Amino acid sequence: MRNFLAVPLALGLAACATVPTHTATAPVPESPVTVRLVGINDFHGNLEPIKRPLELEDGQGGKQTVYAGGAAWFADAVAKTRAQNEYSMAVSAGDMISASPLVSSLFLDEPTIGVMNRIGIDFNAVGNHEFDRGWRELKRLQAGGCEKYTLRQPCAVENPYKGANFPFLAANVTMPDGDTLFPAYGIKRFGSGARAVAVGVIGLTLKGTPSIVDPSGVKGLTFGDEADAINKAVGALTGQGVDAIVVAIHQGLVPEPGANFTGCGAISGDLKPILERLDPRVSIVLSGHTHRSYVCDFATVDPSRRFLVTQAGYGGTEITDIALNIDPATDTVVSVKAKNIPVQSVSPAAGDSRPADPAFTSYTPDPAIAAYVAKYAAAASAATNRPVGKLSGAALKQGVDNALGDLIADAQLAATREAGAQIALMNPGGIRADLRPAPDGTVTFGDIYAVQPFGNTLVTMTYTGQQLLDLLEQQYGDSSENKVFSVSHGFAMTLDPAKPVGQRVVRATLDGKPIDPAAYYRVTMNSFLSTGGDGFTLFKQGTEPTVGPLDVDAMEAWLQLPGGDVRSLPKGGRVTVIGS
Repeated sequence: MRNFLAVPLALGLAACATVPTHTATAPVPESPVTVRLVGINDFHGNLEPIKRPLELEDGQGGKQTVYAGGAAWFADAVAKTRAQNEYSMAVSAGDMISASPLVSSLFLDEPTIGVMNRIGIDFNAVGNHEFDRGWRELKRLQAGGCEKYTLRQPCAVENPYKGANFPFLAANVTMPDGDTLFPAYGIKRFGSGARAVAVGVIGLTLKGTPSIVDPSGVKGLTFGDEADAINKAVGALTGQGVDAIVVAIHQGLVPEPGANFTGCGAISGDLKPILERLDPRVSIVLSGHTHRSYVCDFATVDPSRRFLVTQAGYGGTEITDIALNIDPATDTVVSVKAKNIPVQSVSPAAGDSRPADPAFTSYTPDPAIAAYVAKYAAAASAATNRPVGKLSGAALKQGVDNALGDLIADAQLAATREAGAQIALMNPGGIRADLRPAPDGTVTFGDIYAVQPFGNTLVTMTYTGQQLLDLLEQQYGDSSENKVFSVSHGFAMTLDPAKPVGQRVVRATLDGKPIDPAAYYRVTMNSFLSTGGDGFTLFKQGTEPTVGPLDVDAMEAWLQLPGGDVRSLPKGGRVTVIGS
């Protein structure tokens, strides 16, 4: 296989009506075979439209507001994009499931797989969230069946659950016997005779997955180097006569501070060093994990690696429309064109009063998928709509010292007081959505479940003061990511990220008194953290563990004040970061 990519023009999030697509600069054969590729990432079980309007970049330095997402609209966007050419495929770059809204996660994300079966996804690379419930449950989700591996009962709506019609891919995840957990790659072939072409797809997750999922769920698995796994698979695919190679990797780019990030400008992030090592025979890289929107021509960074790198936001609010133009006579990719398309989900004809943005295509909800989602929404409605209390205002997760994190920590402390808890710590990665009550302050179970959808239990353990201080230092173990805890009432800390590692906790107090390194403290955290999740390995040093309620149940209990009184938002001031 000879894989030559013409250098295309980079652009960011593109509205079909306003932004030009990539144009090839190399000569194109008279009649190339075009394979239309739809790239998706980080769907996270968002079967229903995102309720709030989204500000999406228009690819020309500006932003436009659009209501987007929802499986039924997503299906129409995918179908219309694929219909542009006779040959097409759809590939996911991971986190299709988990960290999901209640309508999907309540049913172990079985309905999300059902939706993707109906849409016709061809391949799904595993992301880190695919492992949230452990690799055995992930295997069940792919293969089907009703064997129970979690606290929730599978097959609650569809019995039996039949599994995914598409393969999961995991090129860098190996079992103890050396076999990959799922295949490293797959091939899809199109046409026949002289015009036959084949596209190989390599799928994998980030090497750091074990540090951001429950370690017990990935015990026995090895997560290898991403570039090594990709390059090994490229060699295998080349030997099988593919004409183009697609990489779907659950790792992404981020902009450097202050950068206008619509293409490759000022790119940073953990994906960049991986890209710098990739076999140049790769045609395009579909990325995920960072929930960004971009189309980056990596040849502008490294002329020897002439592939595009794309990502399409989060939650089914966008897709990436990609044209792979292949000369079958020479087995050559002559050009790749790509743009990101918002999945606008307003339906004026159905009485939707939300405004449509004319700059973006309006999609029509697929009736069969809408009915399928409605079946699960009805099954979840009693739990979703049940009031659990009232809140004085919106609790947002933005910033280090935020009201929502403090509220969660307070709830967890209150729920574990009987276990002797004095301090509760909450990791920012475990907070998945803002908590916005109704105008009268009412908060529903669906609201709090969206905030904490993982089903973690609370664990209270004993630590020396020195162990606690050392644990707090791990908040800056990886300076590229915010891992600063939210903390419960009575505890406070001052942090200075500019100081050397090991000296960044300037001060930590409980009820105004400095933490005594020689004293003992009872600390509550979620079960994910208790086993060393998110890189907080020192949590495992705790002794005398007491397992408490589910995190979401603790939140519900905290909101249920006598007489229906309104719970006030925490006032903040518990965490101080010097220089921020």
